[in-house]
Amino acid sequence: MIAEHEQRSETTTIPAKVNWSVDVSFRKRAVQSRWVDFQWEPAFVQLSENEPSDASVEMIENGETLWLWLGSPMDLHPSEGEGYWLNLTSDAPCVFVMWRLEEGDEIPRPVVVTVSYNEAGRMLDAGDRVDRVPMPEVMQSALAEYTMQHYKPEVRKKVKRNDPFKNGASRQGDKAGLREGERG
Repeated sequence: MIAEHEQRSETTTIPAKVNWSVDVSFRKRAVQSRWVDFQWEPAFVQLSENEPSDASVEMIENGETLWLWLGSPMDLHPSEGEGYWLNLTSDAPCVFVMWRLEEGDEIPRPVVVTVSYNEAGRMLDAGDRVDRVPMPEVMQSALAEYTMQHYKPEVRKKVKRNDPFKNGASRQGDKAGLREGERG
């Protein structure tokens, strides 16, 4: 997929920092548990032109009730290029949604939406709730163009290791002050 966009990205200049607006949808999923009846999860994320909203929109799709947050911000930064590359080259590119259900809220709210594996990993390491949803094709294409233009993998240099036995350095037995003929 990234190779397809290589030619186009050479002719199109994409700014280093890109701000996308996305709509994030949540659903309640029934669970078999003695403590809870349902669990929240992100259902999908899509690019949008909506302005950010403090209220969610309730909608029904395929007989399922979804709650949609409009206009959540998602920023692309050149420093996250490796994370974008890892996501795009995975078997199933996805969008990561870090969300919270604060006390008094009836539905969860998206806090951070990202397409960087590395950023999602940092949020998970911090103990945040991060779920993933499949990345739409349109978003994959746009991210591939951005990544091709702004990410250059680091050239890995071969590191010459120190030879611990060079120049008559001690062997393990010699470290204890014993020479080969004095063991006993």
